[in-house]
Amino acid sequence: MKVDGGVGWDLKRVGAQAQELEEMGYSGIQSAETGHDPFLPLAFAAGHTRKVDLITGIAVAFARTPMVLAHIGHDLNATSEGRFVLGIGSQIRAHITKRFSMPWSSPAARMREFILAMRAIWATWHKGEPLQFTGKFYTHTLMTPFFTPTNTEFGAPRVFLAAVGPLMTEVAGEVADGIIVHAFTTDKYLRETTLPALERGFAKARARGQEKSRANFEICYPCFVVTGRDERELAGAKQATRQQIAFYGSTPAYKPVLDSVGAGELQPELNTMSKQGRWVDMGGLIDDELMGHFAVVAEPDGIAAAIRSRFGDVVDRTSAAYAQLPKDDRARIVQELTAA
Repeated sequence: MKVDGGVGWDLKRVGAQAQELEEMGYSGIQSAETGHDPFLPLAFAAGHTRKVDLITGIAVAFARTPMVLAHIGHDLNATSEGRFVLGIGSQIRAHITKRFSMPWSSPAARMREFILAMRAIWATWHKGEPLQFTGKFYTHTLMTPFFTPTNTEFGAPRVFLAAVGPLMTEVAGEVADGIIVHAFTTDKYLRETTLPALERGFAKARARGQEKSRANFEICYPCFVVTGRDERELAGAKQATRQQIAFYGSTPAYKPVLDSVGAGELQPELNTMSKQGRWVDMGGLIDDELMGHFAVVAEPDGIAAAIRSRFGDVVDRTSAAYAQLPKDDRARIVQELTAA
């Protein structure tokens, strides 16, 4: 199993952080789009590393156009000599329309077209194919030599798509190179909803003449980890994880994940409490049994074995977080997970 670690947004420190993660044995480095741009840290990381993948986990696709992300993805892949992975997600309607002032409609269909549009642009740059992409949401039909990159030695980046619902998951299977599964996922939902949706996507890709199967696709799952070196640390980790699960569970679109373990009735209550600002109280609705469906709960020396036992037959890479542990413990867990 590959293991990815995150870097912060401080561009003065990112290079050293990335180098340290590579030396610890991490397979990839992730940068997220929260309060800062997700691409700049990876540009700095590229110059301080030699072999780790550089992944946006995630960048908001609908805040940009296919051409904008095609250029950024190409440049980072060329700079890192083929190590960049463009991890993208849709975000939700309110953020796209009210924060980014961009259009929103039919997110799964729009995302499918978005990725296909980027691939058409990259085919023009890297294979010399005419740019003739005309879709329902995006149209790209103009490309001149002046705007065409010439450093095409390393080709196009891989594309990973974040997905929760079966429609977006199916899109990931059809047009992406991997899926970023939401941390708010249960074993049952992963196996009974996510995997079948991916297979439907693979089938659609094969119907279009593309060689697509589980063998050439990566499943990335940043599962929750609850651990600690003593009772105080463990209690703190449990409380923080309960609140995270409750926060995600308040989202109406995520109710099917709760339904997968018979806890769907909690969703309306969590949603009501979130609107009242009762974030701490919400965690109290997540008991140990429910938390165990979402999180790996183990002592530090048992984390790797627990992750392998639960997800080793399904998950290709993980960015599970246990940042509170000392560096030596984290390095050992990474080594155990990445061992053949």
